[in-house]
Amino acid sequence: MTEDRALTKPVISPAKNGPLIVKRLESFANSRGDAIATKETMALCRCGRSHTKPFCDGTHAKVNFIDQKHDDRMADRRDDYAGTAITIHDNRSVCAHAGHCTKQLKSVWRMGVEPWIDADGARSEAIIATIRQCPSGALSYTLGSVKHREQEGPPAIQVAKDGPYYVSGGVVLETESWGEGVTREHYALCRCGHSKNKPFCDGSHWSAKFTDDEAQTIAAADQAGRRR
Repeated sequence: MTEDRALTKPVISPAKNGPLIVKRLESFANSRGDAIATKETMALCRCGRSHTKPFCDGTHAKVNFIDQKHDDRMADRRDDYAGTAITIHDNRSVCAHAGHCTKQLKSVWRMGVEPWIDADGARSEAIIATIRQCPSGALSYTLGSVKHREQEGPPAIQVAKDGPYYVSGGVVLETESWGEGVTREHYALCRCGHSKNKPFCDGSHWSAKFTDDEAQTIAAADQAGRRR
């Protein structure tokens, strides 16, 4: 990446105990793919309590939102599962539990079985196709001697219904910690406020029963932006 391209990339800066400050993002959508209007700089809620989700309304200060990582969070460790043709890499600490792997290829991602990943459970093509659907970057693979983590696509953020922000396309995240062996091209950021591994989602929105109808249209989002 050239220096000029790096300077024009969208950037996400997590404010201390506050929202995600997003700059220069053009592609922003809800879970159905409907466009949400953007501005040069936006503040996105990550305490889970804003009344103008996905935008911040300052509620984080009222509820004493803390963005500190928890000591009992999932260990940051990449586990490798080698098969005859392909090796699957998995870092549970950044898994958003979207469920694409366990629902679509149960012969490989096996709930309640140890080891829970069987890299010989399906053809490499099917495994790769499933890994490419992982929105958090927790999954990657090595084929032959080549490690595959990155994906191609324009910078974008999609708001998952009742879930995290899915970031893709190499949006720059200003954070001091990244999971071992994970991509920086696509990742999932907590917006429910309950993750133990902030700013990343760890699937806590499920146990917290976080809900949000993130169906903001362009007009609704634009109106919310004018009120701030």
